[in-house]
Amino acid sequence: MSTESKTKTFDVLVVGGGHAGIEAALAASRMGASTALVTLSANAIGRMSCNPAIGGLGKGQMVREIDALGGEMGKAADATGIQFRLLNTRKGPAVRAPRAQSDKQRYQRRQQQICESTPGLTILEGKVEDIEVEKAGSTRGAESRVLGVVLADGSRVSCRRVILTTGTFLRGLMHCGESKTSGGRVGEDAVDRLSTHLESLGFERGRLKTGTPPRVDGQSIDFSKTDLQPGDEVPRPFSHFTTEIPLPQIPCHIAYTNKETHTTIHDNLHRAPMYNGQIESKGPRYCPSIEDKVVRFADKERHQIFLEPEGLDTDWVYLNGISTSLPAEVQDELVKSIPALAAAKIVQYGYAVEYDFFPPTQIHPSFETQLVEGLYFAGQICGTSGYEEAAAQGLMAGINAVLSLRDEDTLVLDRSQAYIGVLVDDLVIENPLEPYRMFSSRAEYRLVLRSDNADLRLMEIGHRLGLISSSAFERLQHKRQAIQETLEYLSVERRQGRELLRILRQPKNSFADVLALDEELASRQLAGDVVEQVEIEAKYAAYIDRQHAQIAKFHRLEGLKIPSGFNYRGLDAIRIEARDKLQNLRPRSLGQLSRVSGVTPADVQVIMAHLAR
Repeated sequence: MSTESKTKTFDVLVVGGGHAGIEAALAASRMGASTALVTLSANAIGRMSCNPAIGGLGKGQMVREIDALGGEMGKAADATGIQFRLLNTRKGPAVRAPRAQSDKQRYQRRQQQICESTPGLTILEGKVEDIEVEKAGSTRGAESRVLGVVLADGSRVSCRRVILTTGTFLRGLMHCGESKTSGGRVGEDAVDRLSTHLESLGFERGRLKTGTPPRVDGQSIDFSKTDLQPGDEVPRPFSHFTTEIPLPQIPCHIAYTNKETHTTIHDNLHRAPMYNGQIESKGPRYCPSIEDKVVRFADKERHQIFLEPEGLDTDWVYLNGISTSLPAEVQDELVKSIPALAAAKIVQYGYAVEYDFFPPTQIHPSFETQLVEGLYFAGQICGTSGYEEAAAQGLMAGINAVLSLRDEDTLVLDRSQAYIGVLVDDLVIENPLEPYRMFSSRAEYRLVLRSDNADLRLMEIGHRLGLISSSAFERLQHKRQAIQETLEYLSVERRQGRELLRILRQPKNSFADVLALDEELASRQLAGDVVEQVEIEAKYAAYIDRQHAQIAKFHRLEGLKIPSGFNYRGLDAIRIEARDKLQNLRPRSLGQLSRVSGVTPADVQVIMAHLAR
């Protein structure tokens, strides 16, 4: 690792050592750009601020996509995972998603080692306070362009591209009851001046909130009063390149809140920052605090708490499900009200964090900002929540920063290609009123955007970018060929008076049943991932064909481009509110325009008519 640079001149400079920053820096350096990763502390690179887990519904699909494009998160999760579970196995393949508990310290150390050992990547410790720009015309419509950054110690680092991945550190303020502490994460300073500087450049600023639950000493938990939650018997890795899961696998446990817990919370709502006016910003609706849960779901007698171990070499246990910013003494009381935690010793109290973000309608789909050429935003600075959302944005920002240096077309995945495409499209057309979180329900084409086929969808792009090796791409081609040849064989070979494909499509039949009927097919000894694809393609063929027809319609609308200078305010036939919103957002196509909230089908028809003229 290098903590200083002799030249202090780079192609790409990434600010922030979280999940977004890691993916951005690794992508840029692996694509051949001289890259610097600036972080407050090199020892904090890869730190899991919240729960020690990767993946989940919608999120697991994105991790698989990051991996297929050449990112690092999936490999890190596999190398440090201590429990793997494939979620929604009783449902269809469209909504199945991988999730893994990680060993928190091993994950952090691995990501640090990867950054330290990557050629072309320099680690700089420091606090970025200013972005240096010069006024200049831009082919992309920006008013100025990046020249470099200024650190808190007054030193300057010149660069051609800057990617800000600032997490919860921009004017971060931590709340635990009445106590307020400046910082973006427990024990770490906030970044104040940079936020003000971005406003001076013309960026609109907002404020959001997130939170974390208490951690307790696992030695003080009575696990006999919990429900066991084991992992999958055969762990399924995130990465397409993982051949084995190296760490021992351990269980999680489940406990529940009760009436006493809820009474304690109700009795102390006046001391909860979210309820006494101390915090005014919005938190994540789909990951609410325990205070929110007992108020919003007053009819529920109990709420689940997932007791998640933070690693193999620590006794810390993360209490997933009771995120809180209540005072420490109240947290003691509510935790001890749970039978399994009656003697629990809290080793870190829960807290809420308020932080600045910059609404993502100010960025292009490449993550480059509209106001400053060469300046990119990624992660929570765009109003998102979660490791996986941040990593996806960082990867795309890193890729596009290098592509812009080469004067090549930007990489923008659309909603029919990837969950990452859904994420990007959602961000650039709507300012988040709360931290944005990915769900499978956000992806209208989720039957073709499955976690099991991310390599088939995206690895060719990763290879073209130089992030996927030729040998890996060649293996993918063999896999694709094997799937196609097997489907063709099943469609022509007949047994028991029917094509094998029709036999496989019967709900009660599996691929093993078909193998039992055909010795030649059995002799091929097909790989498990090939069998999986064949079975899904066979059983869901009608639904997949219907989705492809929907995607074709989607592409027709996306193909109807809207000129960048189109004057929405001159359209008297649509409402003023819609005119103003579209004038600010400037959707790229009629399809994107139709997804803007508040725009009616009648508005779309009016704009189509004007475009036709």
